[in-house]
Amino acid sequence: MPAAFEFATANRIVFGAGKAAVLPALAAELAARSVLLVTGKSQTRVAGLTTALNGQGISHRIFSIVGEPTVDDVRRGVRAGQGCDLVLALGGGSAIDGGKAIAALLGNGGDPMDYIEVVGRGQVLARPSLPFIAVPTTAGTGSEVTRNAVLGVPEAKVKASLRSPFMLPTIAVVDPELLSGAPADVVRASALDALAQNIEPFLSSAANPLTDALCRQGIECSVRAVRRAVVQGLDEAACEDLAVASLCGGLALANAGLGAVHGFAAPLGGMFNASHGAVCAALLAATLDVNHRALAARAPTQGSVARFSTLGIWLTGQSSAGAQDAVHWVQTLCSDCKVPGLAAYGVRPHDVPAVVAKAKTASSMKKNPIVLTDDELTEILMRSL
Repeated sequence: MPAAFEFATANRIVFGAGKAAVLPALAAELAARSVLLVTGKSQTRVAGLTTALNGQGISHRIFSIVGEPTVDDVRRGVRAGQGCDLVLALGGGSAIDGGKAIAALLGNGGDPMDYIEVVGRGQVLARPSLPFIAVPTTAGTGSEVTRNAVLGVPEAKVKASLRSPFMLPTIAVVDPELLSGAPADVVRASALDALAQNIEPFLSSAANPLTDALCRQGIECSVRAVRRAVVQGLDEAACEDLAVASLCGGLALANAGLGAVHGFAAPLGGMFNASHGAVCAALLAATLDVNHRALAARAPTQGSVARFSTLGIWLTGQSSAGAQDAVHWVQTLCSDCKVPGLAAYGVRPHDVPAVVAKAKTASSMKKNPIVLTDDELTEILMRSL
């Protein structure tokens, strides 16, 4: 456990069934006159919101992001948002990440590549983003409470982050009712991504007491809800549990970091046509197993070794559980949920060296509990095919 740590999140979090109804009032509280509404492919979800904004005398423009956001999407969004004084993103992690980046560029100027990590110029945002409200309609990314936006950079065949404390949303509105009606593949990918985003911060080299508490709550919610939601379908209780799990994961990862699962997700998402959540689901079990083995062999006294046993207890509910029970639980969950391997997205053995090379430089890899060798990283990918 670190001797010192920080914790930061959205300025305000509003959680509860039906809370999306307060969005027009929140926009008015922020003195908005013109709102850029960022959403996904379908604009159906924002239809009622646009009517309500009009009723408050607030004008709006709608900007759709189809698929996972790219630097070009952000450039187009910035052009669409000229003259607006609030960005409101309602949708999955793609819409929220895109909206977050658009709000940052509207407040700072410049091009996304000026600020992108790893493959961009990595400049620091000098000024606050435009006021930004995040409203998730899936329960996976936790982007409504994080300080970064993951963007595709097609020319580099990678996803990388635009990151700054200024990018923490002004208000996050988490309404479990918005999850209802999500397609089964979206529920599966997002729910397992949320699970990974509670597990990795708990095992992270930067874990702290606050993130530990969040991870425990998030994992408990995931254990109750993921299998039921994916296999049987969403109900009211599952929607609430998944929303809490996603929120806890977002709060935890923003303050403790992630690990190898998300370190791989960045290059895989840029190189292949696969959603972020689906990739994380395919990688989770093998990554846990290889990480624990590496720690046991090279750092047996490190605190993360004991954390694997704690994880086993949390996942299985058995006080005698250990690390391998955690791995087996995740493997069984992924089997029950019929999680496809990476090969389903076109990843082949000959692609593995290039993915390993890119993953080693990913920002998420820096908080993995131990530095993995190339052979260990290769094993994770091969086992996840």
